[in-house]
Formats: sequence, structure tokens, C-alpha cells
Amino acid sequence: MPFDQPVIFEPPPKFQNKLWKHILLFVLTLGSTTLVGWVNYAGFAFTKGLNPASISWVTGFWFSIPLMTIISAHEFGHYWYCRRYNIDASLPYFLPFPFSLAGTFGAVIRIREPFPSKKALFDVAVAGPIAGFIALVPFLAWGMTQSTAVFIPPTASVDYFGEPLLLKGVAWLWFGSLPPHWDEVLHPTAFAAWFGLLVTALNLLPFGQLDGGHISYAAVGRHARIVSAATLAGTFLLTIWSLSFIATAVIMLAMAYFLGLRHPQIPDEDVPLDSRRRLIAILAVVIFVISFTPLPIELASTGR
Repeated sequence: MPFDQPVIFEPPPKFQNKLWKHILLFVLTLGSTTLVGWVNYAGFAFTKGLNPASISWVTGFWFSIPLMTIISAHEFGHYWYCRRYNIDASLPYFLPFPFSLAGTFGAVIRIREPFPSKKALFDVAVAGPIAGFIALVPFLAWGMTQSTAVFIPPTASVDYFGEPLLLKGVAWLWFGSLPPHWDEVLHPTAFAAWFGLLVTALNLLPFGQLDGGHISYAAVGRHARIVSAATLAGTFLLTIWSLSFIATAVIMLAMAYFLGLRHPQIPDEDVPLDSRRRLIAILAVVIFVISFTPLPIELASTGR
């Protein structure tokens, strides 16, 4: 047996996926979000004087299709740039959860190898929130035209959802200035866009391994750990204002404990971003500001 032949090692192929898993999770998540959307539409129909019992489950698609489109745009924004930079990554794993407000925990992709450069890290990180934001804007605009405004007695026990600046602006363009004790009741499509704004804002928090953490690291390098620490502290302070942030704060604390506050180092850590990417980073900050609300959900039991 000859021993002088060169041994050639071929790297395993990238972007390999078990499609059936991704398709199954997508279908299950579409089902769970449609179920939640059906319930949501029945409540919306009640405010318009319709009998909720007469509402077909098909109306759940008014919520689930916009929401799945927004989530898909976000994740495929990440995935497309992974393909562009030849960074091995999985297709999105959708996470069904019918017992939640939206019927899903969103979706994730698995990135299987380190980022080769700061440019690649930044582009992959920022592509998701921007793509998801672009996808939600038309749903928000159209959904607001289908929404309604109702009088809410001061003694009424209702749940309130915080209004990000973008939603406030679109609502004002459609409804104008509402009188005291009047409020918008969002059509399920607009509510899907509201959830998309919430997810966008949370992902853009400049912390750790979140999209915003990657963007922060690409912008300020090793100083990003200080930004992460400040963001973690700020999120815990927000729990005093709104209990809605408790889950986010606990998840971030767990990430800090297991992964640390220091971002995994990129080979060109000290190379500054070019001017175009700095402008895109500013755009990401603007998107965060108009998508964020310090009081996402206020249940009737907590008062207002």
C-alpha cells in the first residue's frame, strides 16, 4: 500500500439543512399564530358590534400571514447575508407557542462558524432588523386603515398595549387627535405589525449576542461590553416601569452569566466601520427609537 500519496481533506459542505424540520416548524407556527389570530379577530369583531361566535377560523390569517411574513423577512435577512459571505448557517427554525400573545416565540437561525470580519458581522446582524422593519411598515399602514377607535369608560377594565412612535404617527395620520377616553383598537394585521415593532426593538437592544449587540461591537469594538452592561442595567430599571420587561431582563442576565458581556473577538476588531456602514448603524438606531416602547403591555389587573 503506497504511503506517498497526498491526503486531501475536503471540508464538509455548507448550508446543509433537513428541510422537513424547517417546513414542519413553519407549518406548526403558522397554525399556532392563526389560532391566536382567530381569537384576536373575534375580539376585534366584538368592538365593531359583531358576534364573536360567528367568526370563522380563517380570519386568523389576517394576523398570522403578516406576522409570519415579518418574522421570515427578519430571519432571511440574516440568512441571505450569511450566504453572501459564505458563513455556514441554517435555515430559520420557527418556534410555535399557541399559549403566548402572538402564538410564537419567533424564529432563529443557527450560525455554525465564526464571522470572518467586522464587515460580515455588521452586515449579517443589521440585515435582519432592517428587513423585518421594511416588511412590517405596509402591514401597519394598511392595518391601521382597518382599525377602529372606541370610547373607553374611565371605569372599564381593559388591557393596554404600548404605542411605539411609528405606530403613534400612523394612528395620528388616520384618526387624528382622539378625544379623552377614546383609543384605537387595532385590526389583527396592525397588531401583527405592533408585535413586529416589539421584536425589532428587542433585537436591536445593544447587548451581548443580540443583533444590536453585534452592531454595537462592530461600531465601538471592545468597548461594546460597557454598552452591554449599561443596557442590562437599563433593562432591569425598566422592569420597575413595566413588568413586561422581566422576561427580557432575565434572559439577558442568563446570557451575561453563561456567555459573558465581552463579544467574541473578530480578527479586525480595531478596524473602524466605513462611512456607509456608519450611516446604516445610525439608521438602525432610528429604527430602534421609533419601534421601542417603555410600556409594551399593561394588563387591566395592574391598573393604568
